[in-house]
Amino acid sequence: MRLVLAEDQYLLRAGLTQLLEVNGFDIVAAVSTGPELIRALDEHRPDVALVDIRMPPTHTDEGLRAVLHARARQYQPALLLSQYVDQVYARELLADRRGGVGYLLKDRVFDGGQFASALRQVAGGGTVMDPKVISGMITHNAQNERLARLTEREREVLSYMAEGRSNASIAAALVITEKVVAKHINNILAKLELPPSKDENRRVMAVLAYLERA
Repeated sequence: MRLVLAEDQYLLRAGLTQLLEVNGFDIVAAVSTGPELIRALDEHRPDVALVDIRMPPTHTDEGLRAVLHARARQYQPALLLSQYVDQVYARELLADRRGGVGYLLKDRVFDGGQFASALRQVAGGGTVMDPKVISGMITHNAQNERLARLTEREREVLSYMAEGRSNASIAAALVITEKVVAKHINNILAKLELPPSKDENRRVMAVLAYLERA
């Protein structure tokens, strides 16, 4: 799988390169600034991009801007990394509703297998969001009437759903059966007045869209 890597810190870029190559990714470009990233995405059109949000020259949101620029011109799956949770960045990334996006905190990188799985999920058109981002969205919208209908367990399941987890993964995390997870999900979608879907990414995007506007 062809990947463009954008990270301005040399040691982290080198470490990510090694981690990604071990997990079967072909790094076609490794860049350290926003303008370089725009050129690399235009030139290589990779299967997925792994991008630090804050990059030179201003160290604000160059990485995010470069990805949004690329996605406006062509469909570009991208997983963005940050040291901090910023719901504004998450909302901008999700705005086009096309999937193929992710937003993780950098401390998630240390589990190589899960990190590689998240990248492949994004490359396949899925959506991966950091649990802290989802938790913040739910907490921010806690007074919403529909969210208030959810039980504590349903809120837990909702958080895992929004991360892009499968029913099996949610069941393992909560130590319950997949049948129970499916029941919780049906209840959640009904209470939030969202249409049911067997497509996991559609389900994730529906939930995230709801949380954005709630």
